[in-house]
Amino acid sequence: MNRRVALLASVAILGLVLLVPRVSRAQSSPPEANWQFAVSGDSRNCGDVVMPAIAAQVLGKRAAFFWHLGDFRKIYDFDEDMQHQPEHRAAPMTIGDYEDQAWDDFLKNQIAPFGALPVFLGIGNHEAVPPKYRSDYLAQFADWLDAPVLRAQRLADDPNDHLLKTYYHWTERGVDFIFLDNATLDQFDEKQIGWFERVLDRDAGNPAIRAIVVGMHRALPENLSGGHGMSESPTGAASGRQVYKDLLKAQNDAHKHVYVLASHSHYYMAGIFDTDYWRANGGVLPGWIIGTAGAQRYLLPRGASRATAAENNVYGYLLATVQPDGEIRFDFQRLAERDVPAAINSRYTPEFIHWCFGENAAK
Repeated sequence: MNRRVALLASVAILGLVLLVPRVSRAQSSPPEANWQFAVSGDSRNCGDVVMPAIAAQVLGKRAAFFWHLGDFRKIYDFDEDMQHQPEHRAAPMTIGDYEDQAWDDFLKNQIAPFGALPVFLGIGNHEAVPPKYRSDYLAQFADWLDAPVLRAQRLADDPNDHLLKTYYHWTERGVDFIFLDNATLDQFDEKQIGWFERVLDRDAGNPAIRAIVVGMHRALPENLSGGHGMSESPTGAASGRQVYKDLLKAQNDAHKHVYVLASHSHYYMAGIFDTDYWRANGGVLPGWIIGTAGAQRYLLPRGASRATAAENNVYGYLLATVQPDGEIRFDFQRLAERDVPAAINSRYTPEFIHWCFGENAAK
């Protein structure tokens, strides 16, 4: 009997010894780390100079991906950076040549510098300027719109959905990233809003989704940029207000962190929805305009004085830091002429590089 008791005691002690390291490891394991992504938009005019500088910094910061919110090339007229490439200085392009080459140039000179880093593309209004249409956009950028992560998400939502679209979403580490297409004045249409609301409904019921980040080209209406956004058309204003109210519900009722990003206006502005309209109609969502990836810089609108932050005549991008609970901090990263990579400085004349940083601005 004593031998049996001793054996049982030994087993119990061994069990405690084995258990203690497990408990210690569980208590000492570090929490999930913060992670980062980057976003900007509007890279026409001088994008072939500015975007490689953005890429170099984003890669250096080990961001998880870069998100471009639209307006890759001017399309209705020549982009100055293409005109000043050595091959085109020697033999100027015709407008037909330019239109044929513009999107290939964007991929070669603005997206390729990101290397293997995932890049997500969004359609802007200049991607729908004749002779370019949505069908052309879908064909040219199909590899990006049907990237494995986007295709997997689309089929997870609906196994029968094999149609490529200009709007999409994907989830990453507890965050749902949603891109909405408002490139033309007839958007958002009922089909896109129906899709968007189904996505939000799934997010609301999914405790693993802690944050929702919505990107688009034109900013939702009633923002501090004035009429330069979805307020440009009655359809845009009405459908944009509906999307805004849907996001308020996700924030207030489903208790998700919600953030709204846009470009279209060629400056940086934070706190864009702190307007009398939204204060009186549901509340203020965190929102940014980040149209600073190379396009001709705009003057700030009158409403800029109410913004949390606002800068014009500047290039740069937002660096977003995601915390484990889904809260996200957005920091504007300014670029200076000295940030242009050596290869770009070698390709262009010093005068043109300086023009991009000193004179590519509305007067």
